[in-house]
Amino acid sequence: MRKILALVLSCCLSGVSADPLPSWKEGPVKEAIVAFVTDVADAGGADFVPTAERIAVFDNDGTLWVEQPMYTQLAFVLERLKALAQEHPEWNTVQPFKAAIEGDMKALGEAGLEGLMELLMATHAGMTNDEFATIAADWIGAARHPRFGRPYTELVYQPMLELLDYLRANGFKTFIVSGGGAYFLRPWAERVYGIPPEQVVGSQIQLAFEERDGKPILVREPKIAFIDDKAGKPVGIQRHIGRRPILAFGNSDGDLQMLQWTTSPPGRRLGLILHHTDDEREYAYDRESHFGRLDRVRDLAPEHGWILVSMKDAWYRVFPSAR
Repeated sequence: MRKILALVLSCCLSGVSADPLPSWKEGPVKEAIVAFVTDVADAGGADFVPTAERIAVFDNDGTLWVEQPMYTQLAFVLERLKALAQEHPEWNTVQPFKAAIEGDMKALGEAGLEGLMELLMATHAGMTNDEFATIAADWIGAARHPRFGRPYTELVYQPMLELLDYLRANGFKTFIVSGGGAYFLRPWAERVYGIPPEQVVGSQIQLAFEERDGKPILVREPKIAFIDDKAGKPVGIQRHIGRRPILAFGNSDGDLQMLQWTTSPPGRRLGLILHHTDDEREYAYDRESHFGRLDRVRDLAPEHGWILVSMKDAWYRVFPSAR
């Protein structure tokens, strides 16, 4: 009865449709989300959390949108890399450039976010940050996913878009905390997710202030400033947000420390893990994947009370309708 009342109350508080999460199947996962949001937003309840402290953080790749057959930003970088490869014959013998040129997904996956940032520096350093933002926005508008043939921004997960809206309607501030590049995400994250640039935490290359032709600019240098992955995620959260979240949603071992940081303090907290189990509508992968490996986090979930969200079992649909 309590769960039913929580769902009804949450619908009234959100001021939207009868069901604020229509793409989520009825069951324990949806009930847990609704009960959590209802309890922390209930000013008279024992688990009430003030609005300023209702912080929710989301990984991006594999949590908010598709990350197979490779990270989307890697596809972006590879296109630029191949265009420049003839000017850099040394790339044919040095990793991760050799793997990128040869299309070796296993080696690229093993290179991790550090490898991606190294490729990004080699292909997009030297330009201004505004120039990079334009290039990233243009690419994301034109590129198509190799399997689905749709823009990557149409391969965001509809249930997650609903969850973001539901949280914001109940006083949460939502952040992306991604191992991918912050400057790659910021040009389009608000349009797609409703998350403004200042609420995007991600890996970064070094920026430097310069004056060119009497105008101040920020130039991208070939140096890594910060890797926002694994143990870097709690650090990025603290540097950028300054508050510990009460909800974290990830999908891989790269989100382990973010989940630990979010759920370890006392009080009402929620950790969620998207498990890719639907090879018909999207992909099915976990422990052996080159990208988005879900191994240790899956084993630790029961011990920490993190909820494993099966894409196949928990969602009525995966992607929004074609726009």
